[in-house]
Formats: sequence, structure tokens, C-alpha cells
Amino acid sequence: MANSNLPVLSEGQSGLSKYLEQIRKFPMLRPDEEYMLAKRWVEHGDSDAAHRMVTSHLRLVAKIAMGYRGYGLPIGEVVQEGNIGLMQAVKRFDPEKGFRLATYAMWWIRASIQEYILRSWSLVKMGTTASQKKLFFNLRKIKGQLQAFEDGDLKPEHVKEISTRLNVPEKDVVSMNRRLGGDSSLNSPMRADGDGGSEWMDWVEDENATDQETNLAESEELTQRRAFLESAMGELNEREKHIFVARRLSEDPKTLEELSQEFDVSRERIRQIEVRAFEKVQLAVQAAAISSADVGASA
Repeated sequence: MANSNLPVLSEGQSGLSKYLEQIRKFPMLRPDEEYMLAKRWVEHGDSDAAHRMVTSHLRLVAKIAMGYRGYGLPIGEVVQEGNIGLMQAVKRFDPEKGFRLATYAMWWIRASIQEYILRSWSLVKMGTTASQKKLFFNLRKIKGQLQAFEDGDLKPEHVKEISTRLNVPEKDVVSMNRRLGGDSSLNSPMRADGDGGSEWMDWVEDENATDQETNLAESEELTQRRAFLESAMGELNEREKHIFVARRLSEDPKTLEELSQEFDVSRERIRQIEVRAFEKVQLAVQAAAISSADVGASA
């Protein structure tokens, strides 16, 4: 699945603007279109179908990549790595699992970008501890949650809070914050003089989803999916639920080794429990969705 036919992002603000204009021209896929294209790729190796799935999700890659602009790396390379992750996701996507490609692909995109950053940045080598990597990728997000936007060093209470949340030494928080200084915002103006009104995020959002009715429908659908998931979690026992959350729903998933030590069983046993829990949740979610559809049809 070559990426030679994809738009190329040149460095600089004008290059980024041109790239975002180009990828907005690729149409979004309806669920039935996505399903049929995925079937054509899985069953017949149809490269044109795979290409359409990739191009229809380039905006998702750009949106995720913008969140990593503060690491001081060329945005073109970050987007390129994200696109590689997207292509890996399309290659492995199974349309029969019942999930949309975007849900599946975002994990591959983030993983590809994060691995690139870890390879490229001298501050965080691949040999560093898991806690240091967690700090590297979560510091800016937690600063936003704490509204810790001050220039220079963090306030002592913010350092302590971040240290506690991520279970890392306070001195590591201070050091990483200094190295990650000068973050760029998605809401920064596109023009260097700050005039003109447009912001980067405006160019990443799907223009077909800006009307209030669509937004409301998507919000209601998301709420319903969360309700289905919460209900389905009730099918799990405590150990299954703990492992499922730790492996599938956590922003910082635990490894099989970590969980095997926690429950004093083998890694293979943890994997088996995870798979069984996922199958239970999937079946329960599907049953809840069918039940909801039947109720809606009879109403």
C-alpha cells in the first residue's frame, strides 16, 4: 500500500495551509461505503479501495499530528509518520468487528507519531523508563487541565499535582517542563501577523459536520455508545473489568507483564482474560444496540 499518491506537506506555514486545503478535498465516507471498501480490500486486495480509505482519513491524521507540534519537530515529518500509522491501520482493519475505521486508526496514528518523536528527540530515548515516557507525552495535557499556562517554571502546587498524577519525581516534572517550553497552540492564527481570523483547527475540522443538527446527532450517538459500553461492562467480573480497562480503555495501557505480576498469573493468562472480556463486551454492546434499534422502530 504505497503512499506515493498522497499529498505532500512542505515545511512552513504556506506549505501546511496548502496541504490542509488538499486533504479537505477528499470526501468523507459513509458507514456503508467504508464497509464495502474495507471488504474489497480484505477479500480482494483492492488497492484502490484501500487508497480511498486512507485519503478519507487524512484529516484525522492532521488533527492528531497538530497535537504534537510542541515537540519541536518538523510538522511535515510528524504528519508523514501519522500517515504511515493510518496505512498500517487500514491494512489491518477488520470491517466485521463492528467499529468504524477512525476509532481503530487513531491508536495506530498516535503510536506511529509517538514512536517517531521518541526516536528523534534526544531528551527521551527509547531506553528511558515508562514513567519518563508517560511524563513526556502527558505533561502538556495535564498542564491544560490545571490551567497552568504561566511562562517559565510551574508553580510548586502544579508540580506536586502533576508528580502525584503521573507518579514521577517532582524534579523530573520541572526538568521536562523546561525542555518542553514554547508549545504551539492549535488556536494560534495561521498568518504570522495574527490577522485574518483563521486558526489551524478550523482547517482540520470537517466542514460537512459544522451544522448544529449534525453536531447534536453525533453528540447523542457518542452518549449512546458510552451508555452501551457502561452497560456491557456489567457483564464482566472484577478481574476481567480491571484487565479490560487497563489494556483497552486506559490512555496509558498496562503491559501484559505488569498485569501478570499484579495478578500473579502468566502473561498468556492475562491475554486470554483480556480477549474473553473484549468478546463479552462486544457481544453485550451489539445486543444493546440491536435492542435500542428495535425499541426505536416500534416507538
